[in-house]
Amino acid sequence: MANVITKTPWWFWVVSGLAFVWNLLGVGAFFADMSMSYDDMVTNYGTALADAAANQPGFITVAYGVAVLGGAIGCLLLLLRRKLALWPLLLSLICVLIQQGYSWFGTDVMSTVSAGNKAMYISIVIIAVFLVWFARAMTARTILR
Repeated sequence: MANVITKTPWWFWVVSGLAFVWNLLGVGAFFADMSMSYDDMVTNYGTALADAAANQPGFITVAYGVAVLGGAIGCLLLLLRRKLALWPLLLSLICVLIQQGYSWFGTDVMSTVSAGNKAMYISIVIIAVFLVWFARAMTARTILR
């Protein structure tokens, strides 16, 4: 069977580029959060979120880091049109689910955040799921190789 070369649609570049920027913002947020003092966290996020961050288990911090780095690497691989993008995006999704699951069900912090913050947390999960689906769909369409 000969290799089929599919022309890459313009919207693939838009979606992949926006996803890459989204994940780079996540990487920036992760490093900002990791370098922030407790007092700065209180100032920026409020006492409830600062307390939750200060008391969260180490594996949640690791999941946060792996989620954003995996997402950024996966989106870079999308831009390079590599089907290998699926694996870091899948790892990112798993880590997002671990981190968000802990935030929603392992703490009471969600009772203190605004509806806008809750929507943001939900959008993180939705985008991570979408990116895994997108990588699979683009592989099936032979856009990723």
